[in-house]
Amino acid sequence: MSKEQKYEAAFAELQAIVHKMENDELDIDQLSEQLKRAQQLIKLCRDKLTKTDEEIKKILAEK
Repeated sequence: MSKEQKYEAAFAELQAIVHKMENDELDIDQLSEQLKRAQQLIKLCRDKLTKTDEEIKKILAEK
């Protein structure tokens, strides 16, 4: 992933993976791959939320 993925796109992709898992739309090979991708997306989303939270706290502390 050379270009940084936007939070909204990552979250939408994660939701799509969850939907496929919940509806048994993945075979065992796809399940393994999609689970790994879901873990990457969760980390990306968590990191972006943490960074944004820190930035907001910093801005609010300045006022």
